[in-house]
Amino acid sequence: MSTFKVIFLVILSGITTGIGAFFGSIVGSVSEEVIAMCLAFAAGSMLYIVTGELTPEANNLYKGRMTPIGNIIGFLIGIIAVRI
Repeated sequence: MSTFKVIFLVILSGITTGIGAFFGSIVGSVSEEVIAMCLAFAAGSMLYIVTGELTPEANNLYKGRMTPIGNIIGFLIGIIAVRI
């Protein structure tokens, strides 16, 4: 992929993130339950992307046990951080 295309996609991603943050601030002011559901959906989507797309790619790229061990440690740190 060319450098120009990568930069273009990063900028496009940043623009959509800003638009999403704007609408999120509008919807988030409705109630705490709505923002909690939106955050839970975003977290579930990220977990799907990591476990479904990135982990198999990392396993193909790096032969070994560090990829699944790193994922497990990351999930545990996330769970512990939520409890604190």
